[in-house]
Amino acid sequence: MRVVQSLQRGLAVLDYLADSTEPVRTSDIAAHFSIDKANASRLLNTLSAAGYARRTPDRRYAPGARFPGAEGRTLEALIDLRERTRSLLEGLVEASGECAHMAVLVADKVWYVDKISSPHPLRVDHPVGALAPLHCTALGKAYLAFGSRVASSDLARFTTHTITTLDGLAANLDAARREGFTRDDEEFSPGVRCVAAPIRNRSGAMMGAVGLSGPTARIDAARFDDLGRLVRDRAAELTPPTNGLDE
Repeated sequence: MRVVQSLQRGLAVLDYLADSTEPVRTSDIAAHFSIDKANASRLLNTLSAAGYARRTPDRRYAPGARFPGAEGRTLEALIDLRERTRSLLEGLVEASGECAHMAVLVADKVWYVDKISSPHPLRVDHPVGALAPLHCTALGKAYLAFGSRVASSDLARFTTHTITTLDGLAANLDAARREGFTRDDEEFSPGVRCVAAPIRNRSGAMMGAVGLSGPTARIDAARFDDLGRLVRDRAAELTPPTNGLDE
C-alpha cells in the first residue's frame, strides 16, 4: 500500500496530542518530529481547520471535536475511505493522464485527503492536507450540488471566472445536477479546469468527492465534458463502505 507521508505525519501528530497530558506548543511538535517550526505550524493549522485539533487561548494545541471518540468523523473512517478510493484515483489517472484528488468536507471547506499526480510535465497539484473553498472548486461544488451543504453568501473572488453571485452559483449547480458532475472552469486557479463527482455511502449520503484537474492547454470544452462523465461514472461504480464519513 502506498503511504501518503503528509497524512501519515498528521496522524502521528494527533497521536502525540492524544498522549500528551496537557496542550502542546508548536515548538514541541517541531522538536518531537524533527521538523522546522513552519512545517509544524502548517500541520497544526490544517488539523485545526479540519476540526481534529484545537488551539487554546495560550496558543497551544489539543485534540479537537472531530478527534476519534468525539462526535463526528473518525480518523479510522477517513483512512478507510482513502484506502477504498485509492484504486479509483489510479484508474482515473490511467484513463485521463490528469491529476486525481479525493477530498472530504470540513466545516465550510474541502480538505484534500489523497492525490495521484499526472504523468505530464505540465500538471496541476493541490497538495494533500490543503483546504479549498466550496463555491469555486469542483470538489467543493460536489458538496453543494449533491450533498446537503448550502453555499455561503460570501462568495470570494479568486479569478476573473469565479462565480460571485448566489443566483449564478445556483444555476451552475443546477447544471451540475443534470450532468451528474461539477466543474471548475478556471474559477479557483487561472488556466486550470477541474471536474468532480460525489462518493456516497450505502444510505446515499456523501462521504467525499473525487475529481480530475488539468491545464486548459489540454482540457478544451469537449474534453471537459468527457472527463466529467469519466469521473461521474467511475465514482458511481465505487463500492461504498459500511462505516461513515457522512457530511
